[in-house]
Amino acid sequence: MSLDLGRLAAQIDAMAESLKAEEGNWNACLDKALDTIQRQSLDLDALRRKIRDSRTTWLTAGITGQLAGRFQSPPCPPDFAVIATDGSHIGIDRHSPARCYLINIGSATLRYGQQPHAALHSQPALYSNKEDLIIVDPQSSAEQPIEGELLGAKRMVAECLALADLGEELSPELPSIALVDGTLVMWGFAGRAYYEYVRTELLRNGFLHALDSIRDLSRRTGLALASYISLPRSPEVVNTLRIALCPYEPPDCDRHCPRNSSSVQRACDAVAGVRDRDIFHALLEPGDRSATFVSRSSVVQDYYQDHEIRFFYLKADDEIARVEYPRWVEETGNLDLAHAMILDQCRRGHGYPVALSEAHEQAVLTSPDREQFRHLVELTLNEHRLPTFTSEKNRSKRTRWI
Repeated sequence: MSLDLGRLAAQIDAMAESLKAEEGNWNACLDKALDTIQRQSLDLDALRRKIRDSRTTWLTAGITGQLAGRFQSPPCPPDFAVIATDGSHIGIDRHSPARCYLINIGSATLRYGQQPHAALHSQPALYSNKEDLIIVDPQSSAEQPIEGELLGAKRMVAECLALADLGEELSPELPSIALVDGTLVMWGFAGRAYYEYVRTELLRNGFLHALDSIRDLSRRTGLALASYISLPRSPEVVNTLRIALCPYEPPDCDRHCPRNSSSVQRACDAVAGVRDRDIFHALLEPGDRSATFVSRSSVVQDYYQDHEIRFFYLKADDEIARVEYPRWVEETGNLDLAHAMILDQCRRGHGYPVALSEAHEQAVLTSPDREQFRHLVELTLNEHRLPTFTSEKNRSKRTRWI
């Protein structure tokens, strides 16, 4: 047995005791957050100014019309459609004899009403050409391999392009929504982690171009677009409350509350440990959505333009979810429709949108799938009399010595 559960059990028990001891303090922080969000709702202009002038180390939420507002779901239309995509991939294996990666996109089209229909598909795509494996700077000889986080970004682009293709197949008169799992914010491109030519290829010419296609389709047909994040960990609204609690004008963390000073008692720590979902679990009734907020991520502000990402929290009966969408969903008047159809999907899917569940089932690559893919690559190379070498490390993993 590789894991000694006997030794681990005592450590898990100690962790549980620690969490139990912190529970009372966390409840007090939640009460403070709920009180603050209600009080700050009375003077949003002052809070907006304070946020604008602040110098903080945290990401805060942009406020649109309300802070603590809640909105009931309208009824779903009698006939509507939901399309969804999800993806999985097999990255480049440095032990493999062939440099390649696989992206598998699963899709689901579900129609409800007088003519119910379901269509489920998966589309695998193999990438092995040089232009598929690296991004080349057109101004120099610099190269960036597509692997790790960048491969995840490429998969995200493929998911949105597949959504646009599905949307083209829908009737223009049919109310519909397109769903993806996870965030619409490409967090990996925030800051200076990658050069501009990499952002241009995957963000501007890739993901944002795909959003352009869906936006154009939305303007012709009324298709809404949203992403669904189950059990979100985001603290952006709570961070906004931290600014509200700060006694300094303007808030300046490095100047007034340096982390290397143990003697500083920060007023904003009165809501420490609380997440956005905790607040809205207390504020919302089942089926309600929160007020709308704006992502103030640097990558959104610098690159997204018309696709500015907004979000709300949805109480889908037992769980609080975060729903993100581009600003044009509001501008085309589809926000209420999106709310209604996402809630309906959650209730049909026992708490999670059923279209996303079905798309995931089509996309998922199991361990046997991955092993068969590796075997098929080696078998095909053998048939073409190409070398099928591997590393000794990989060979040893496939052989049991004891």
